[in-house]
Amino acid sequence: MPYREKESMNNIQIKQVQSKKETMQFIKLPWKIYKDDPLWVPPLLLDMKAILDKKKNPFFRHSEAALFLARQNGEVVGRIAAIVNHNHNKFHNEKAGFFGFFESVNSEEVSNALLSTARTWVKERGMVSLRGPMNFSTNDTCGLLSEGFDSSPMIMMTYNPKYYLDLMTRAGLEKAKVLYAYSLSQDKPIPERFVKFAEKATKDESITFRNIKMKDFDKEIGTIMTIYNDAWQKNWGFVPMTDAEFKHLAKEMKAVVDPDLVFIAEINGEPAAFSLALPDFNEILKGVNGRLLPFGIFKLLLNKRKIKSLRVITLGVKQKFQKKRALAPAFYYETYTQGKNKGFEMGEFSWILEDNTLMNRAAEGLGARLYKKYTIYETAV
Repeated sequence: MPYREKESMNNIQIKQVQSKKETMQFIKLPWKIYKDDPLWVPPLLLDMKAILDKKKNPFFRHSEAALFLARQNGEVVGRIAAIVNHNHNKFHNEKAGFFGFFESVNSEEVSNALLSTARTWVKERGMVSLRGPMNFSTNDTCGLLSEGFDSSPMIMMTYNPKYYLDLMTRAGLEKAKVLYAYSLSQDKPIPERFVKFAEKATKDESITFRNIKMKDFDKEIGTIMTIYNDAWQKNWGFVPMTDAEFKHLAKEMKAVVDPDLVFIAEINGEPAAFSLALPDFNEILKGVNGRLLPFGIFKLLLNKRKIKSLRVITLGVKQKFQKKRALAPAFYYETYTQGKNKGFEMGEFSWILEDNTLMNRAAEGLGARLYKKYTIYETAV
């Protein structure tokens, strides 16, 4: 059933997306918001269509969302997704609603209207809070960039104008959690103390480090999913991924994964931990402007070797093995070493919860610099 339309005194109309035309307006709004911002990286239109497609995205097999557009005098000026993630609420035993894909012109009235609509939508479904941005969960891109506006985002990280932060606070939202991103230049030597600590894991005869076996990709993905869902189960905001979600994500990533940058650790033969780093394809996507066809795909292929940065996207250790504190430093060191051998000049470690002491200490011990922060907001509904 279509959501009822709302209109303010200043001719701001909020309407739920219902048609393919409106979906494309939702997807393409960022091109208007960021048209004069050289740091913005346009998303691939095909990817955005797939993410929002309820038939293609496995997220919609267990959860629900509605997309809304804001118009002023007939012109699209904002967008938002209102989300109820049933798997999140079952796992955390709470009634949290979420919002995502937020974009708005610099207007408090527009952003307030969008956020109010999301509040109402989740409240009508029994939720007691609104949290975000989540696109659609912590397993996807999330958070608003709140510090570090002087460089482009890495692959699968968010970016936004600085004024979004004011729009959130003026709408009555408060900080729920901050996510950290660290950077490390390859010309910076690793502290000797860190190397020695990491070597405790690599010299431990019970621990075996190896790269992912691409010829056994499906089996390896099953192994990694088991580690992933175990390692993060106690982390704030974590939602276990379903088999369908994990396989869908793995299929999307297979084309861009460099097996030399994916590590698995086994302890006495049991899969215990893994880390994944990806080349920063955002360096290339800037020149594609959201389109792979007709020539974008050739730009990606031709410029792949020119990528100079990589992002460590995830690093997880099963709960039962987390007392082996040298594992995380060992993964960081192995990624640093392999990345340097492959010619990468800079690495980002993101994202890490602000209160994840173990992982933050590992990044700092490596010599990495905290250079960006992302904020997730929350309010009662």
